Amino acid sequence: MPSSTARSTVRCKARLLRPAAPADASWTFLVLPAAASAKLPTRSMVSVEGQFAGQPFQATLEPDGQGSHWLRVERELREAAAVAAGDTVALVLTPMAQEPEPVLPPDLREALDADPGARATWDDITAVARRDWIAWITSGKKAGTRAKRIGVACDKLASGQRRACCFDRSGMYSKSMSAPVAAE
Repeated sequence: MPSSTARSTVRCKARLLRPAAPADASWTFLVLPAAASAKLPTRSMVSVEGQFAGQPFQATLEPDGQGSHWLRVERELREAAAVAAGDTVALVLTPMAQEPEPVLPPDLREALDADPGARATWDDITAVARRDWIAWITSGKKAGTRAKRIGVACDKLASGQRRACCFDRSGMYSKSMSAPVAAE
């Protein structure tokens, strides 16, 4: 459970950017200013609630690999806030008191359902640990890598391993997590 210091509200402004790829992306993103990011309880993923250009929202900020965080902004939120790529938006962010349950990808759900030992450990770990396992599995770019990681995850979970070992949650060392490249 985060401390009261970890739940302090962060206020900042950031420029809304369009990703370079895919070219037809309906979403945009922003990178938090370093000073705002430094006020968050971790350099890794952190779930927040607050306001995006006056609109209430909840999201998980991702590490940008540079010691800060970035936020993927879906079209619906952008339209509700009446902002567009290039606009500077005001943000009010408060780390969530309890980490939300991550969405379990169907292929991982199927593998866990087929392995009672892995499922037992999965059901016993925290939402943050489940999120880390999912992030490690889905960070593989190729279908074969993802399938291999699901197998490795199930084997490790079945043996009682609760954390995705050697997974750099900040993106600072392995560069496995980073903000998208902005379009010109």
